[in-house]
Amino acid sequence: MLITNLPGRIPTLRMRIWRALKAAGGGLLRDGVYVLPYSVSARRLFEEQRLEIKKAGGSAYVLPFESDSPDQSVEVEHLFDRTAEYLKLNKQLEVFQRDCVKLPEDDARKRLTAIARDVAELQAIDFFAGKSSKQLQDGLEDAKSSLDAQFSPDEPRFAHRKIPRRDRKDFQGRTWATRQHMWIDRVCSAWLIRRFIDRRAKFVWLKRIQDKPKGAIGFDFDAAEYTHVDSKVTFEVLLTSFGLETDAGLARLGALVHFLDVGGIPVAEAKGFESIVSGARILSADDDALLKQLSPVLDSLYQSYLGSDSGSTK
Repeated sequence: MLITNLPGRIPTLRMRIWRALKAAGGGLLRDGVYVLPYSVSARRLFEEQRLEIKKAGGSAYVLPFESDSPDQSVEVEHLFDRTAEYLKLNKQLEVFQRDCVKLPEDDARKRLTAIARDVAELQAIDFFAGKSSKQLQDGLEDAKSSLDAQFSPDEPRFAHRKIPRRDRKDFQGRTWATRQHMWIDRVCSAWLIRRFIDRRAKFVWLKRIQDKPKGAIGFDFDAAEYTHVDSKVTFEVLLTSFGLETDAGLARLGALVHFLDVGGIPVAEAKGFESIVSGARILSADDDALLKQLSPVLDSLYQSYLGSDSGSTK
């Protein structure tokens, strides 16, 4: 419990405290009294607000407490009821699914990504999750499936199999094939191949996967040599297969690609990177141009992720 007494002469402080607690999912017990389910992060958040209030001349107290009756527990849990917020997001999802058939692919993916981000943020502060959370998550998965069916009918499904280890020396100067009009996983995988696996790689962008040239190595489509396996997207499968998963920069890039391709743990820079890829697709005449345009971006992002790690693969 955080009990606050804020100085009235600093309205900006009051608003800042309110926004921080609202973003963290704090429940308002009464004016100036906030509660959160006990956790280390909740305690840290309340302590930060207490110190800020004290510095501004107010007073605040952080107190642990336990409900002493089932009725009181129900009343406190009711402060965290997210039903209205789930209904709002579910409405947005319904509107999206109705409009999806009329939207260009980039616009449709941007809208669905924005909804998915809002869903993830809400679920992160839904401390007593119930049926509403699962219903919205199922709806989100259905919307993504519909989107892929409309724009990427050959989008790979997760397969269950062992990922074989490969030696990069055996994959030099090869032809690699994937579906045309690349999106996140495909363009990042193509960059990974040319940057870390096969520097002399040649690429074929397939209008139909049946047109894959004989001898070409397929990636990111069903039955391709490198595609989704278990919970890994194609980029992550390539990392594992070629022994690159211990590279700190590539591992972080893998987390970014995974989140943007199939969801999961949010990555802070995901929205910005997705916008860059979306813009590059508009500006690029074909997939060769797209890969050329995005390669310096991925080089820079990789180096940023890598930081001072001197043990990376070069």
